Amino acid sequence: MSLHSVSVAGVVREDGRILVIRRADNGAWEAPGGVLELDERPEDGVCREVLEETGVKVHPVRLSGVYKNMGRGIIALVFLCRPVGGEEQTSPESAEVRWLTREEVRDRMTEAYSVRVLDALDHHAAPVRAHDGRRLV
Repeated sequence: MSLHSVSVAGVVREDGRILVIRRADNGAWEAPGGVLELDERPEDGVCREVLEETGVKVHPVRLSGVYKNMGRGIIALVFLCRPVGGEEQTSPESAEVRWLTREEVRDRMTEAYSVRVLDALDHHAAPVRAHDGRRLV
């Protein structure tokens, strides 16, 4: 029997820019997010994770995609969010917090993570995708 981990991530959009972090552990650019707590609703988890990693309070608008890292067994629920308060700041998990354009997202993120942002911006139905940690499979 194999176990899966469930994570949440927030694609926070304002004025045509997307809130992202550069992770402190590996330097990768990603939408803010993390592991969903056992007793936590997905919508509450994404609000908590975005606030912890960026200092920005958000409201989830809709589920924008479901993604599975096939090698690590992690299922990510990604939400399109809008900012409702707070101020950008780094955390122990985020070395940088920035608002990027769509083109900057494509340039700085690996395919497995940029697709989450692009799907949130481009699709109204939540796509389900699998990847190997870097590329879609």
